[in-house]
Amino acid sequence: MDEYLSALDTELRHAVITPESAYTAYYGMFRYHLGWTDTQFVETQTNPGKRIRPLLCLLACETLTGDWRRAMPAAVAIELAHNFSLIHDDIEDASDERRGRAAVWKVWGLAQGLNAGDGMFVLARLALDQMMERGYPIAKCNAVSRVFDAATLALCHGQFLDLGFEVRDDVTIDEYMQMVGGKTAALISAATRIGAMLATDDAQMIAAFARFGENIGTAFQITDDILGIWGDPQITGKSAASDILSKKKSLPAIFGLSHPRFGEALRAIYRKPALDQPDIARVMVLLDAIGARAYAEQRADEYRAAALAALAETGIANRAMSLLRDAAELMTRRVR
Repeated sequence: MDEYLSALDTELRHAVITPESAYTAYYGMFRYHLGWTDTQFVETQTNPGKRIRPLLCLLACETLTGDWRRAMPAAVAIELAHNFSLIHDDIEDASDERRGRAAVWKVWGLAQGLNAGDGMFVLARLALDQMMERGYPIAKCNAVSRVFDAATLALCHGQFLDLGFEVRDDVTIDEYMQMVGGKTAALISAATRIGAMLATDDAQMIAAFARFGENIGTAFQITDDILGIWGDPQITGKSAASDILSKKKSLPAIFGLSHPRFGEALRAIYRKPALDQPDIARVMVLLDAIGARAYAEQRADEYRAAALAALAETGIANRAMSLLRDAAELMTRRVR
């Protein structure tokens, strides 16, 4: 997908151009976070992230019209909104690193980190204004903005729930699914919904693409949960069992904590102020004993199947649709 990524990168760079010299360092924080510079704002090649959300938006539009470039302003907005959430997420989780480098707040401090996240969200909203320059009527632009804002609020709702889970050991799977529906699936669903909205007024078609995004977003998060416990550090960039060390209430962990036989043993470990390597090893043994990984993989498979079924409902068969299916597989089969 190099053609899409190259065009997206160009548009993202235009969206974060420094307006005047007094703000060079401020916009430099954006460029650093987006993987374009080092801490001295010197151009460098680093990991810019997966850019899944904007790609799904572009592909959804192309599937229906053949012209993915018309959706570029929305794709840029979605990627900037996602990255605003990551900057704030690192602060809220006290995460020192993002994509193998120091997080923005660790380099420039908590206050500037918060301000950088706020600014990136505003840039995301401003990027949506470019839709009118692409010839979209005001009614369509307003409809897209409403979907975008609703998804961003849902993301914040999900983050609120996730932060609350940190101090609980009685989180239910239903509560987890509600959290994921906001924190992860909402923006991915908005990406595919908006891509379709910019291509058609067919409500059923738009709904099918939205369902695809919602289900593949949920499967994507469950896959990340599996990687957070059993992932290969050489691939994930994180230490093995990092989610256990941080006591994250991921799906495998919740499944284990609520288990009728081994749940209490797991809860006793998770109540400790901090976990060490023997604790991690014990948690791994217990999760393996109850089949937590197999359970999570089954749930991811179910949501992936629902996502692909939503695409099948459209009856579309073209190159962009094939790429959407490929993206769905790549997003959710990284643990196989």
